[in-house]
Amino acid sequence: MNTALMTVAMAVGAYLLGSISFAVVASRLFGIADPRTYGSKNPGATNVLRSGNKKAAIATLIGDAAKGWLAVWLAVRYQEQLGVGDVAIALVAIAVFLGHLWPIFFRFVGGKGVATAAGVLLGLNVWLGLATLATWLVVAYAFRYSSLAALAAAVFAPFYYGLLFGIDAILLAVAAMSMLLLFRHSANISNLMAGKESRIGSKSAGAAKAAKKK
Repeated sequence: MNTALMTVAMAVGAYLLGSISFAVVASRLFGIADPRTYGSKNPGATNVLRSGNKKAAIATLIGDAAKGWLAVWLAVRYQEQLGVGDVAIALVAIAVFLGHLWPIFFRFVGGKGVATAAGVLLGLNVWLGLATLATWLVVAYAFRYSSLAALAAAVFAPFYYGLLFGIDAILLAVAAMSMLLLFRHSANISNLMAGKESRIGSKSAGAAKAAKKK
């Protein structure tokens, strides 16, 4: 298989992996309502946490991060054997992220991509991932807003990559993920400005019903 076809195959595989919505899968396994039906209606760990089921939220967080990490780690690990360059790695990174945002298995209704992006960054480089996660943790601890922490991490991630590795195709993928994260959090930005954003651990109206599967 030539380089172009291999790159396309890797990107398609990454997208399909990213399309597995662990928020929906975990909710079904733990017998709680579909996260797309309550709270922010976002199939992500933060919204699943609003159901009150911490185990389901943790499973969602780990699953969403793991798929991002696995796709990129495999691409980096076997880059030389497959004969592909950094463009292929960049496409895999953005493809698994796009799969989470617009999953083919769930009618293209996906999450906001924070955990998956974190996994992608860890797959690219441990220090890059840890620096971005540290940014998220500091902002989340200080302000108790998951969305604000995600926005801060998204803004800093491309700068961290640039400082570590300079400008290349992968930096463009990281920057694209950051812009998509900001776009997916547009409603959260409006809520933050209006003082209506839910804090970490709070339950929104109707979330209590999620304790039992509809």
